[in-house]
Amino acid sequence: MPEKLPIHDVLPDVQRALAASGAAVLVAPPGAGKTTAVAPALLAADWCSGQVILTSPRRVAARAAAERMAEMLGEKPGETIGYLTRLDSKTSSKTRVLVMTEAIFVNRVLDDPELTGVSAVLFDEAHERHLDSDLGLALALESRAVLRDDLRVLVMSATIDGARFARLLGDEAHVIESEGRAYPLEIRWLGSSPNARIEDAVASAVLQAWREQGGDVLAFLPGVSEIERTRERLEGRLPEVPILPLHGQVQPAQQRAAISRDPHGRRRIVLATAIAETSLTLDGVSVVVDSGLARMAEYDKAAGTTHLDTRRASQAAAAQRAGRAARQGPGVAYRLWEEHGHAGRPEFAPPEITTADLAPLVLSLAKWGTSDPASLPWLDPPPDAAVETARNALRKLGALDESGKITPRGSQIASLPIDPVSAATVLFGAEAGEAFAAAKLVLLLQERGLGGRGEDLLQRLTRWDGDRSQRAEASRKLAQRWASAAERLVAGADRASLNPAAFLALARPDFVARRRDSNGEQWISAGGRGFQLDPVSPLARAEWLVVGDAQGQAKGARITGAAELSTHDVEQQLQHLIEKRSIILWNKSEKRVEARLERRLGAITFASGPDPDPDPQALVDKLVEKAVERLGEILPASLIARGKFAHVAGLEPVTLRDRAELWLAPLLAGRRDLDIPMNRLVDGVLGQLDWDERQRLDKLAPREFSSPAGTAHKIEYSGDDAPSVEVRVQALFGLERHPMIGDTPLLLKLTSPAGRPIQSTRDLPGFWRGSWTDVRKEMKGRYPKHRWPEEPWAEKPSLKTKNAFAKSGD
Repeated sequence: MPEKLPIHDVLPDVQRALAASGAAVLVAPPGAGKTTAVAPALLAADWCSGQVILTSPRRVAARAAAERMAEMLGEKPGETIGYLTRLDSKTSSKTRVLVMTEAIFVNRVLDDPELTGVSAVLFDEAHERHLDSDLGLALALESRAVLRDDLRVLVMSATIDGARFARLLGDEAHVIESEGRAYPLEIRWLGSSPNARIEDAVASAVLQAWREQGGDVLAFLPGVSEIERTRERLEGRLPEVPILPLHGQVQPAQQRAAISRDPHGRRRIVLATAIAETSLTLDGVSVVVDSGLARMAEYDKAAGTTHLDTRRASQAAAAQRAGRAARQGPGVAYRLWEEHGHAGRPEFAPPEITTADLAPLVLSLAKWGTSDPASLPWLDPPPDAAVETARNALRKLGALDESGKITPRGSQIASLPIDPVSAATVLFGAEAGEAFAAAKLVLLLQERGLGGRGEDLLQRLTRWDGDRSQRAEASRKLAQRWASAAERLVAGADRASLNPAAFLALARPDFVARRRDSNGEQWISAGGRGFQLDPVSPLARAEWLVVGDAQGQAKGARITGAAELSTHDVEQQLQHLIEKRSIILWNKSEKRVEARLERRLGAITFASGPDPDPDPQALVDKLVEKAVERLGEILPASLIARGKFAHVAGLEPVTLRDRAELWLAPLLAGRRDLDIPMNRLVDGVLGQLDWDERQRLDKLAPREFSSPAGTAHKIEYSGDDAPSVEVRVQALFGLERHPMIGDTPLLLKLTSPAGRPIQSTRDLPGFWRGSWTDVRKEMKGRYPKHRWPEEPWAEKPSLKTKNAFAKSGD
């Protein structure tokens, strides 16, 4: 008799809800049995004449769920219960429940919007909010609203906000909640050590749990490399204990071994990524060790790459992980962080739709027939900026036109069940008669560990070709399916025996990179991004690479997957992107412009030499650009100060910059430098003023002061004491009123016959009748040959000595 599970108590409610409204939300804690019990229970419903599709977030979970359901029916997978993943499938004409990954469901509904022969779609573990899950749900709801009102949709999870999903599904959607198995769960907080490597900390915690508890141990680590290093440490301490990895790169048989109890009754240690958080029950596990870390993919919009970022796992993820220990009985979870810091962790991981590359989503929607994602139902709508970035990327591939509609090339790309760049790569390969080689190359970028490790994709491709393992064979079959599909879409050419990296370069021209230093550590890409490569890598000796994968942000992202290109590959395959253009540069040391003729692939320069016939206007434009940057250096400060004092808008720096094409460009025609005579610059500046501005300048800020003696003196309009003028005191004799500049008294800087300062004043009459007496006494002693009258305001102005003045008869 089948085991009684908590979910069985609510199955009638689920069946009634789907029969009545066609849509429902099922919230069921881990261990309730929703993944394996709900789908088979729907097959007997009156409305269920076709298949029930169950989407699963991961291949391992999809296969395990199907195998468990088949076992419960006493069958093998592929009969009533089947599964469909990218590398493995078991299905037949008898299959009624088909478990598939979320990405495969998206492709299924895009190819067949009516979902012919499907009675219901169940979205399992919807709380994980994968991009394909959100997209698949949006498309299913759209299909249900427009094409298939009889299609049933059920959203299932342990931790979601059921009411929020219900609102998305429609006003009549029911929320059904199931109880879980209430086994006791103890949490032990081990704390963290900032200086300890994660593999050392996890290995130590596993050994502690192994000593203190019974049952199998499941440890969560962020990635494959940490799992391998942890396994090395544990194998030396526990040589007789099965230590099993569980992640996406593990062979199916090894995955099954990690999920099931040891056939010899031994205790086991399973080292897993987040793949074991949900959907899977690991038989025999009663202890969990949680590193508290998760590796998440995040799209760098500026660089156009997706990088993996190791972060603190969310509170929801920690709860899911701990719950693995209490699925079959009482359990204990050891956490490698402090209890008081737990509340500071994010409550949930961000939905992928807010962080991922949206090019696949935007192309899928264009194939669906909408260029506006906002027209579909979303729990969280895709961000506008990310959508626009995706559109631009797809336009570069020729997949979308300027209005956002799918092109014939876009339809070809969308017809392949892979991301747009990978699809374009395979299509380029198919057009050259090398579809299989191109398909294998892109699969290497998606299937980590295939063909071994290392940055060199072509080296990994060679190793994969010699690998006869189950995973390698399944991957080859998948690549061949992609290649065959691509060959049917395009007109193939004769075999060209091209380097398969050339096809990746055609699809990712911005990621073609050239070595910048002798040891191959620094690289510059055609898109302008800098990359770094381990100098010991065999690729460090290459001149050209196409970067397939890189980790890290900012300038120095580390290349983790690339293929070598020859100069011939680049010249021949990317010749349509290589441009010859004249570049106008500013030689900073010589302070002049230079014209060079360059051949470039984006930001990469192939060759550069002097341009014998540059565009004269381009030279002038560059000179204007540099002159505008240095206006304060090349223009007389006195002129700008006069304009500021008189409030002449045409002499304000911002106006001079804005009008530079009018007054400055004509002065630079035929030149290569900025050594323009000052008088021509001043004439140019004054020439762009209108008549009113010229009059205002001359009236409110005259350039010179004419003294009573007939001498001219430059007026200074800059400085705290502006306006001011320096003048010999004898030149002001006979002046009773103080000179003014508009409404402002002119500061008179009075000097001796030798030009030495005497005194400054803005009140000349007051000076004459005040401190002049003391000045006169001192000056008579120093300059006895000059006039120093008692009443200078009554004297005739003159710079002559007493004798010369007397002889002149003035």
